[in-house]
Amino acid sequence: MKSRKIARSKSAKPVVRGKTPIVRSSRKATPKMEKETIRLTVNGQPHELKIGNKPNEIDPSHTLAHTLRETLGLTGTKVSCDDGACGCCTVLMDDKAVLSCMMLTVECDGKEITTIEGLKDPKTEKLDPLQQAFIDLTAFQCGFCTPGILMSAKALLQENPSPTEEDVKEALSGNFCRCISHYQVVKAVIAASRVGR
Repeated sequence: MKSRKIARSKSAKPVVRGKTPIVRSSRKATPKMEKETIRLTVNGQPHELKIGNKPNEIDPSHTLAHTLRETLGLTGTKVSCDDGACGCCTVLMDDKAVLSCMMLTVECDGKEITTIEGLKDPKTEKLDPLQQAFIDLTAFQCGFCTPGILMSAKALLQENPSPTEEDVKEALSGNFCRCISHYQVVKAVIAASRVGR
């Protein structure tokens, strides 16, 4: 079986590692960031985020999921397992599906992020064909995992506009739903792919 399509952060857990120097003092050691701000674009809107531990700043240990939900107020991205196992927190980073609970925000400097809120057409407010197909085919139940599934499916359709049923199943293998089988979800993704042809 091929590996899951959702990318994970290089760090296994949201901790600061790598080039970040540790400042030693008489107090507890704290990470010192080389940069003071990061810039990222979320759903077409540029954001400059100050790095720190004061209100309205992002701590170096904040995950992208935390920043999207708590700092930017984009609560469509869900956090369930908070361990990279369920796919609920999936967003697109530079058009690739990533697990936002496993990605540090500081790793996203200069990146383009798309969340579920960014799928609809910004000018017409019309739903993405993928969203409409999920509604038309009732490809959800409680809806908690649906944003992550939609974002994984969107990444697939951007990479492969005409996927087979097996392609869809493989692309969604990292998304876990406790409510329903994936039959309707697979049908919805295939239906959405036909709209674009």
